[in-house]
Amino acid sequence: MPRTSRSLCDRDAIFSEVRAVYQELEQRPVERDCLRRTECCQFKLTGKTPYLTAGEALYAADALRAQGKTRLEEKADGSCPLLDARTGRCQIYESRPFSCRTHFCAAAGGPYSRKEVIDLIRRLEDVDHAMGGPGAQTLPVAIKEALAGSAVSGRPGVLSKPMPRDRGRR
Repeated sequence: MPRTSRSLCDRDAIFSEVRAVYQELEQRPVERDCLRRTECCQFKLTGKTPYLTAGEALYAADALRAQGKTRLEEKADGSCPLLDARTGRCQIYESRPFSCRTHFCAAAGGPYSRKEVIDLIRRLEDVDHAMGGPGAQTLPVAIKEALAGSAVSGRPGVLSKPMPRDRGRR
């Protein structure tokens, strides 16, 4: 699959590439079975919080907006702000971020090995870079910013300040 273009700047192209990465992950021959117990969604208990790139955050924010939500709820218990308080389920499960799909949950089969998904991580980083994103941020911060639109310039899905790319690879 070709690398993401630096000219990636419209919302449809961003969403298309993020979805393509998620779909390719689903095709990997890694045994996974998310039982939706939400144990991995208890950030305070696990001490682990997923990180999202700008494209993923925009994609997740769009899924929330489709449900009429315009902000993330703060959770006093330290759980994921995407968990529905009534049902205990992820509000955007079908659009959940990459790190939620490759998480550390023992019930689902444990974490993916980085070498199994590094190519997909790099594609998401390329989308982030093409958007002028800041690099991966914690789920609450990334989605909050995407929902607020604070980082969006005049073009939908494009961040206003391109950031340097030097992440140890070129």
